[in-house]
Amino acid sequence: MPGQMLAGVERWLEVERAQLPLWSPVALGIGIFGWFALPARADWMLFVCLCLAGATLLLCFAQGIGRLARTGGIGLLLMAAGCLLPWGKAVLIGGKVLARPVMVRMDAAVTGVEVMSGRGTVRLLVRPIERPDLPDKVRINLAIADLPGGQPMRVGDRLRLRVRLMPPAPPSLPGGYDYARKAWFDGIGATGRIFPPVLVTERTSGTGTGFRTWLSDHVAARVKGGPGALAVTMATGDRGRISPQVEDEMRQSGLTHLLSISGVHVTALIGGVVFLIYRLLALSTRLALRWPLMLVSAAAGAGAGIGYTLLTGAEVPTIRSCVTALLVMAGLALGREAISLRLLACGALLVMVIWPEAVIGPSFQLSFAAVATILALYEHPRVRAAFEARDEPGWARLLRFLGGVFATGVAVEAVLMPIVLYHFHKTGLLGSLANMVAIPLTEFVVMPAEAAALALDAAGMGVVELGAPAWWVVEQALGLLLALARGVAAQTAMALTPAISPWAFAFTLAGLFWMMLWRTGWRWAGLPVALIGLTGYVFAPLPDVLVSSDGRHVALRTQTGALLLLRDRAGDYMRYQMAEHAAFGGELGALADWPGARCSDDFCMADIVVAGRPHRILMTRSRLSVPWAQLVRSCAATDIIIADRRLPDACRSQWLKLDRRDLGRFGGAAIMLASGTVRRSRNPRDEHPWVTPPPHRGP
Repeated sequence: MPGQMLAGVERWLEVERAQLPLWSPVALGIGIFGWFALPARADWMLFVCLCLAGATLLLCFAQGIGRLARTGGIGLLLMAAGCLLPWGKAVLIGGKVLARPVMVRMDAAVTGVEVMSGRGTVRLLVRPIERPDLPDKVRINLAIADLPGGQPMRVGDRLRLRVRLMPPAPPSLPGGYDYARKAWFDGIGATGRIFPPVLVTERTSGTGTGFRTWLSDHVAARVKGGPGALAVTMATGDRGRISPQVEDEMRQSGLTHLLSISGVHVTALIGGVVFLIYRLLALSTRLALRWPLMLVSAAAGAGAGIGYTLLTGAEVPTIRSCVTALLVMAGLALGREAISLRLLACGALLVMVIWPEAVIGPSFQLSFAAVATILALYEHPRVRAAFEARDEPGWARLLRFLGGVFATGVAVEAVLMPIVLYHFHKTGLLGSLANMVAIPLTEFVVMPAEAAALALDAAGMGVVELGAPAWWVVEQALGLLLALARGVAAQTAMALTPAISPWAFAFTLAGLFWMMLWRTGWRWAGLPVALIGLTGYVFAPLPDVLVSSDGRHVALRTQTGALLLLRDRAGDYMRYQMAEHAAFGGELGALADWPGARCSDDFCMADIVVAGRPHRILMTRSRLSVPWAQLVRSCAATDIIIADRRLPDACRSQWLKLDRRDLGRFGGAAIMLASGTVRRSRNPRDEHPWVTPPPHRGP
């Protein structure tokens, strides 16, 4: 029986041999995920050793098995390499990280400037001068109103300033965004806020602010308001002018990918350049007969894509899209099939090798999953036959085109929704319909019109505004896009989930990739695997209590479903985080105003009934000294005590004690009272360098 099963697997792999290379980026990605998921160095070494041992057994000693042994051995080698890639990069690029919050005066050189007019701030990257006690790269914010002399900052300026610096923030809640990890790979060792006044001790030579800044100002002067902020983003990648409200509406409507310079924008630009150059050269009979027009057009498109990538800041999503587009251009130039899953796999491998940390981020996962879904869908013979162009009346072609767009949108939305819910905990259910309008509008109207407007403005040499009509088209199209986002975001069709288990996410992705990358009937074996993973989404437990990693912010869910905050003056970011991780879509209330809570200036005590069992929770609201005997009695009478201070050992609750000592070791908490389970944001065994960085005392 085992021999027959192996023979059957060999026959199946022989039929699917053309699809086997597509699993190379999947195997490499498993290794990268493994390094980020496993906490300690011993775990990483064990993972690599087991993969190498398994590969050695399969490739060297398992003779006679054939393709199965070779495939498994190569896959294990790629998994080992995937674990080593981010490990090695994290060690090589690691620098100083601030150990604790400090207030310092320092001289610094500006190395990066990002104007965020939508938030009224300027984000600066600076290098402290003659301060070996500080990290080499610091990110700080300055209010636009506090700019010295009202003049913009430029790269190369030298400043004298007073700033409060903090270590890069870890996740404040379980499953939250880990900025400390991103800062480590970006080389940032501290973040902070500047206290005015700021003294510019040396201005950089020249009066310009850079071509990118100049172009952003030029576009903003031609298109005003919200459409202007989007026009600037699509021209230069500068998202700082977009207001938080517009960002939230774009996110809720499923259109936030349009704010990141990625596949839609790069494809529209390169495709437009290739089409235009090819048509112009084809007007000459001599050139058409003697020159390889497609090769020339592809080279021009590649040059335009590289220039656009550099102009927009060379962010990872843009570079990834540019690399994929360049591979498409190479395929066109060589006369090969330009767009295929193999091409996408090559692009994914290249990105994984250079930026392994991007693999665990939503941008990489969403973009490659979307393209893989489209390619897998149209590689199916029935789908291709249903939507391919044919000789028929115009109305029939239009209906077929719209049907193809709708089918593509539904398929992409179905694949992307688990990824969006895992990272952002909410998604609009009308996102596929919104993208049916937004993507064609961006590719066929906004991007060509904006490129034409810039070209006409350049032809006018600043004397005559030749691009005014094209700018009007851009403004109207982007106004329509904003109205679409606002309308979809206003609908109640919103899927909300709490933090999802990584295992549910892994099962879902495994099932989806299994169905997309194989071609025979065995592809449908991935469906039950994906459904198992989706059950983790459906039955993810809602937390009854959320505690931030510093213990200052607590959110309680009442019996009626309301979500109440311990500190009703919490900032917008913390309020958003609490609502997001609690899967709550309503207005947050104040715990002090709830009848079930008794609050003073120092404490709040709340009684919550969950699954028929009462729970008493005591929370501190200040750091003032309280009578010892009263504190000890209050602790003994509560099930859970939460404090942003270190409580004495004599303060013992009946179940959980979350004070500064516990929170510093295990991080924020999500508490499910019915099951008695607690999820934490930090593993005390975690040895990743951004969690336990090399020793650095700081000032």
